[in-house]
Amino acid sequence: MDELVKLLGQKFGLKEDTAKQVVTVVADFLKKKLPAPIAGQVDSLLAGGGTELGNIAKGLGGLLGGKK
Repeated sequence: MDELVKLLGQKFGLKEDTAKQVVTVVADFLKKKLPAPIAGQVDSLLAGGGTELGNIAKGLGGLLGGKK
């Protein structure tokens, strides 16, 4: 999450607390819209669990007609 907050601050000039609110709103939105197995990995990814990114990508590929 910190990396994304920093990026938002740099790209859009947002203060840290505002950027954190933006990330939280977007994460909550994604968790509501994504299938449960993938939505459950959003917090892990934001916490720096980069190893989960491959699993998320595979899950999205399955949703879009790719290999599961």
